[in-house]
Amino acid sequence: MKNTRVLVTGGSGFIGHHLVRRLLAEGCKVAVVVRYANAMHNERLRGIYDSLHVIEADIRNRGALAAIGEFAPQVVFHLAAYNHVGDSFVQVEECFDVNAKGTANVFDVAAGAQKFIYASTSEVYGHQTSVPFIETATPEPISPYAITKYAGELYCRLKQRTEQRTSTIVLRPFNAYGPYQGAKAIIPELITACLMGRPIRTTPAEQTREFNFVEDLVEGMILAARAEQRIEGVINLGAGEEIRIRDLVLKIAELTHTKSKVEIGALPYRPTEVWRMYCDNTRAKEMLGWRPKVTIEQGLKRTIEWYRTFLREHGELPAS
Repeated sequence: MKNTRVLVTGGSGFIGHHLVRRLLAEGCKVAVVVRYANAMHNERLRGIYDSLHVIEADIRNRGALAAIGEFAPQVVFHLAAYNHVGDSFVQVEECFDVNAKGTANVFDVAAGAQKFIYASTSEVYGHQTSVPFIETATPEPISPYAITKYAGELYCRLKQRTEQRTSTIVLRPFNAYGPYQGAKAIIPELITACLMGRPIRTTPAEQTREFNFVEDLVEGMILAARAEQRIEGVINLGAGEEIRIRDLVLKIAELTHTKSKVEIGALPYRPTEVWRMYCDNTRAKEMLGWRPKVTIEQGLKRTIEWYRTFLREHGELPAS
């Protein structure tokens, strides 16, 4: 991909900035779409900002995206999204505008690209009657966030069927974790609480999820961009291994050597709880040649050390 012009929307986000760094290492010419003018002060982009072509625009405003056409990307990774599941029930209009309308805007403005990679989400599956989740299952999304990400999928799949000039690939990444993730996500929330000795209070936590180290997901996205064949439908991107949330909590407590009081069962389950969630990743293996490389224990150790350093640098933990 050396010298390829690549556009990343959401390039200052958690997964997006890891992808941007990987693309720069590959020798790509990278543009990022960011919403706010203070992108140069974004902690995630520190040290690489001057290597990027920065487009300041709100993807809800098609007119503001003219600079994408001027950059003329050959490959587009569309990661920008309103991505908080809980808040999406309150900010419904913004969620629909960003995730559905915004996706159509980006796709149409970048119609000349040779490859368009849409990062959907495992949340579109919602309530399923069997596991693992397979791409042929009918989505049953249970949040505005999931509904709007699915709407973006449907628009991209429409383009898969009707646009011959653009190779469109729809990926469904499952839960990600790793350095720089926002504090609202479960793994950084648990790690931070354990490192700082704050009490941990959870539901009975018998529900399962799968978690993927961010570098593995980025590798899957890169492989999708390199794929020479047209790929119809969607592709799950996930390890295909489930872990009970209670086991995750106890593993993080063990690896951090925390003194936190851990109260499993102190909180009620959510009314819309999905009890088991992990994927069948056969299609990713067959179509992309992708396999996760980082085990959950390896990834947690790396993530814990990153947060330990981060908290020390920001004065939240003692220097030693």
